[in-house]
Amino acid sequence: MTTVGIYGATGQVGGVMRSVLESRRFPHRRLRLFASSRSAGRVLDGVAVEDVAVADHRGVDVALFSMGATASKELAQKVAAAGAIVIDNSSAWRMDPECPLVVPEVNADALDRIPKGIVANPNCTTMVCMPPLAPLHAEAGLERVVASTYQAVSGAGLAGTAELDEQIQAVGDKATALTFDGAALQFPPTRTFAAAVAFNVLPHAGSFEGDETTEEIKFRNESRKILDIADLAVSVTCVRVPVYTGHALALNLTFRDRIQPGRALELLRRAPGVEVVDVPTPLLSAGGDTCLVGRVRADRSDPTGRGLTLFVVGDNLRKGAALNAVQIAEALLERGALAR
Repeated sequence: MTTVGIYGATGQVGGVMRSVLESRRFPHRRLRLFASSRSAGRVLDGVAVEDVAVADHRGVDVALFSMGATASKELAQKVAAAGAIVIDNSSAWRMDPECPLVVPEVNADALDRIPKGIVANPNCTTMVCMPPLAPLHAEAGLERVVASTYQAVSGAGLAGTAELDEQIQAVGDKATALTFDGAALQFPPTRTFAAAVAFNVLPHAGSFEGDETTEEIKFRNESRKILDIADLAVSVTCVRVPVYTGHALALNLTFRDRIQPGRALELLRRAPGVEVVDVPTPLLSAGGDTCLVGRVRADRSDPTGRGLTLFVVGDNLRKGAALNAVQIAEALLERGALAR
């Protein structure tokens, strides 16, 4: 039976990975936990955390990585060479042509070829909209995506949630001053975000590369790779909002063929990993395993009748990261790539 390793086990996503493995009853004979030397020796769920820098990685069959791109570039190939299939949650390998970028509900067949022994998990924002987009694309041929995202602070890790906490606590009951003079509020210095995120909206998620952010570039490139649409036209603005969990996207979609909202809803209700709801919100998505979709309607700005508008929300820590990694491992089991 499979030995599972969680790399970055003491981090935010690593904790969710442990929970998802248990809740989905992923079959494994042994769980090994890895983190930096600072966390080595801690005991989590009865398992001692190993120092990833000096550990012997032999015997790990599937390695769930959530350690950031720098650590992944340094360690993923080493762990794969020791015999594991690495499922990496960072941006390190997503655009490598020899590393499949996988959302199991959409392109599990990409797992048939894993030359480097590394499978990439998409960015959490990209991930949220892939299960809904895939059946619509299969039906009508997706040609263009215009997206505005509403990204939770947990997308920036524990530092992001801590910063929102600090800012809310610093304002306290003075928040009503926003009604009259937002500038009068005194926030602690920002460390993670470009400006105060509490009671605010920041049109800036990720770091800038030219006039776009890294989050926006990831969304474009990863959508093209996962959906296998090399020339997909994508325009996206990534926005950070004062929400702890749940990334949301407002999507305007243009298709090759006409697709009526009723038909789109029919497809979405049948799509794996998708749930159609009247009011999809981050709170409703938190702790859930499905991508919530609502507000499906014709794009009345498109005179050809080939446009749809919809709103998508998903838990960025579960489906956006930990759950998808475990689902990839499940797909590898089903394909016989891992020992049961």
